[in-house]
Amino acid sequence: MIHLTEIGPENWRLGLKVSEKQKAYVSDSAGLLARAYAYRKERSRAFLICDGETPVGMGLYYDVPSMQCYDFSQLFIDERYQGRGYGKAAVKLVLEELKRDGRYGKVVLCYIEGNDAAKTMYVQFGFVETGREEDEIVMELTL
Repeated sequence: MIHLTEIGPENWRLGLKVSEKQKAYVSDSAGLLARAYAYRKERSRAFLICDGETPVGMGLYYDVPSMQCYDFSQLFIDERYQGRGYGKAAVKLVLEELKRDGRYGKVVLCYIEGNDAAKTMYVQFGFVETGREEDEIVMELTL
């Protein structure tokens, strides 16, 4: 059963990583945790994506009060577990969490141009492109 688990002192050093070809598109676990710390005043939530007791990936979201939205900032599945539907399952769980939280009615995210797998997945959930910032494509979803 796929679920999201809080990252804490006992589980933050698991060695999860993306494949070499994805490093241009996705932050590593250290970058994700640094961003979670930087956005801690914006209710950042860094989480593990687990299949039962097995960590298979990580993610992060936080509030953006100035834009009245959530920023679904980071998501990656470890190279050993890709292609099994974990990314889609995690996105679904995150969106359900954000709807339950109810603080904002919108989610934004960015992906790096060329990351077609990410684009395809986010479009399947209803995200639409709303702009560009350098090499990043901005997408938005109304909850």
